[in-house]
Amino acid sequence: MKHVIIGAGAAGITAAGVIRKLRQNDEIVVISEDKLVTSRCMLHKYISGEREAEKLSFVPDDFFVNNNIKRLAGTVVTGIDTAAKKVISADGETDYDKLLIATGSQSAIPPVGALRTAKNVFGLRHFTDAKAIREAAAGARKVAVIGGGLVGLDAVYALLDLKKDISVVDIAPRILAINLEEKAAAAYYERFVDAGCKFYLACGVSGTAEDDKGNVTEIKLADGRSLPCDMVIAAAGVRPATAFIEGSGIDCDRSIKTDEHLKTNCADVFAAGDVTGLSGIWPNAKRQGEVAARNMCGEKTEYKDRYAIKNTVNFFGLLTMSIGAPEPEENDTVLLREDHRIYQKVILRDGCVAGVTLQGDISNSGFWQYLIKNKIRVDAAGKPVWKLSFADFCSLDEKGEYLWTTAG
Repeated sequence: MKHVIIGAGAAGITAAGVIRKLRQNDEIVVISEDKLVTSRCMLHKYISGEREAEKLSFVPDDFFVNNNIKRLAGTVVTGIDTAAKKVISADGETDYDKLLIATGSQSAIPPVGALRTAKNVFGLRHFTDAKAIREAAAGARKVAVIGGGLVGLDAVYALLDLKKDISVVDIAPRILAINLEEKAAAAYYERFVDAGCKFYLACGVSGTAEDDKGNVTEIKLADGRSLPCDMVIAAAGVRPATAFIEGSGIDCDRSIKTDEHLKTNCADVFAAGDVTGLSGIWPNAKRQGEVAARNMCGEKTEYKDRYAIKNTVNFFGLLTMSIGAPEPEENDTVLLREDHRIYQKVILRDGCVAGVTLQGDISNSGFWQYLIKNKIRVDAAGKPVWKLSFADFCSLDEKGEYLWTTAG
């Protein structure tokens, strides 16, 4: 059996490792456009110079050799022939018995002014992006960042270390609007402002000005203001990396469609990670890679973690984790606990924990995650939610394994 994986991110690499454990003699091929295996979460550390390229990998240097995995690095996939079971690239064709598409996503550069054509405008999704930003930043003083989400602020945090003059533009009224609830996000806003970053929120980009070389020299805002800049980082969104599947017959509407086993509509073709449009953050992408791998090896496994874990946020030594729903709906109950060290928020919906925000102390996050994922009732536990633990919801069977129950 020959397993081919397109993509060497969290989903693809996890899948390769799981397949090798399950099928010691099967052939595994990993194809990726990037030459290096890098953690997307660490790219900003390369920009700032805190880490060099060889320190960005999330697998051991001998991962591919020790697991007898063939690596086709720096290979651009241009198509898939699902009838002939072949992956087509500029370097030739690779046949497969089982195929996993785990190509992640690409930066979505807004179609405004010269943002898509200028040489000094960069996304931040891959090592090649981080490398280009680091090189351009060496000769830049003023930097404009479009997008105040996690990726944009990663770039800002790195560039602050390089003493750059940074302006952030976002159409949302606050930073980290998708990642965190309002008060938790405000704590980071204050710290970024104190560090010298300027924010232009609730305001879109309406155009650009360029020099005679085509470089963007000015970002024009919808309210009439303008921001001079030497370079631009566009972090306003992403799109699944699916261009190469055109004509393959794989069902795709912006993202690749999969069933509960992460199988596509085409025989023996699976997908995992950002390319599926499911919650593609790091832990979920890894889990998707594992589930897809098990199904590729014939082990019927469902992917059930379709609830959102909003990525851990860590800037200026302040750690925050948001799990589940960041904001309440009508009729939800909101419980708050805070002091000078921590801010914690629990959202209760129909007796179950629907979301939790932990800032300053994220201990017991696994407990909260389990409650949210499994919709375990907590309203009849007989004690405040802050005092709940695993012991309140389980007992041991004769084998010493946990038997989970609800509080009610």
